[in-house]
Amino acid sequence: MFEFQILAKDPRSKARRGLFSTPHGQIETPIFMPVGTLGSVKGLAPEELEKAHAQIILANTYHLYLRPGHELIARMGGLHRWINWPYPILTDSGGFQVFSLGAGSKKGGNKVKISDEGVEFKSHLDGSRHYLTPEKTVEIEHALGADIIMALDECAPHDSDKNYARQAMERTHRWAEKCQKRHLELEKDKNLPLHPAQALFPIIQGTVYDDLRIESAQFIKNLDTPGIAIGGLSVGEERAVMNHVLEILEPHYPANKPRYLMGVGTPLDLLEGIERGIDMFDCVHATRIARHGCFYNATGRHHIANEKFATDPLPLAPEDPQNPTTKFSRSYIRHLVKENEMLGIRLLSINNLYFLLKLMEETRLSISSGNFIDFKELTLKNFHDIT
Repeated sequence: MFEFQILAKDPRSKARRGLFSTPHGQIETPIFMPVGTLGSVKGLAPEELEKAHAQIILANTYHLYLRPGHELIARMGGLHRWINWPYPILTDSGGFQVFSLGAGSKKGGNKVKISDEGVEFKSHLDGSRHYLTPEKTVEIEHALGADIIMALDECAPHDSDKNYARQAMERTHRWAEKCQKRHLELEKDKNLPLHPAQALFPIIQGTVYDDLRIESAQFIKNLDTPGIAIGGLSVGEERAVMNHVLEILEPHYPANKPRYLMGVGTPLDLLEGIERGIDMFDCVHATRIARHGCFYNATGRHHIANEKFATDPLPLAPEDPQNPTTKFSRSYIRHLVKENEMLGIRLLSINNLYFLLKLMEETRLSISSGNFIDFKELTLKNFHDIT
């Protein structure tokens, strides 16, 4: 289980095509993973995700822990059964949300308190106080039952000074060791409900400092887990900085393990990451911009509220007749969005996820044929809005 096969490598870049086996199916890489924060990719039913060729989705440990609680989900048979998704699932550790949301409710609260033992925070829902340790994180993720689970990490701000960046990185390493130890204990515990095997991915940190990033990559590599993740990028730093970090990290990854770049999902960032050896990506971007009226097609990112679309009979992505939204015109979808009809946002969301998943499918083919760089350049040539 959790075998990763490298099927092809691009001769002019670090791009590679692979196949990662999990208890709920195989994942073709490079892959974009739609985010279902609360156990649902916003606005889409499972069958719509299937039709868009989603192979794996994400759920958020922080949010599901707070409500409805991992114990309830476990009693309902685990996350796969509860949300009616029979394919692979990844749960993050909740660490990013703890640090970004854990200062308290909307009415305010104390700041997050961090120690080597764990992190104390307040729920953004009701201000209730919680304490999350590496061990508890793994226990929650085991109860949820995802195929891939993430180790708890501290995502230091990208503009942290080097001293704090090192402290956060070293704490992340200690937490990763604790997560791995508890994960192995739970897998051997015969008194617990039997779940399919789970793959623990620890996370490389170090913000924007080359030596810290390399040190972190080497530490994480030595844990010898089924895969690794890269965190603390796409959090405010310039795109060129992120690409530089990925370039200096690439020689230090384990060669035969999947590499997951967390929280990245624009078309340009996907292609840039793949060129630098990344296999897996996730981001809320595609559905979030849909809720703001934006859609992707081969010519870029567009806003449906633009007046030119009022009488436009074309579908959102006319270049792709297989896109599920093809039967609807831009004019009609614009009308739906202007009138706050839910169907409009749903159609934009379906289109955007389909576009990104189709982009990944075409990327895999280009790697196998040895012309990924040409494919990337052609794809971006007419893409007028690369954000």
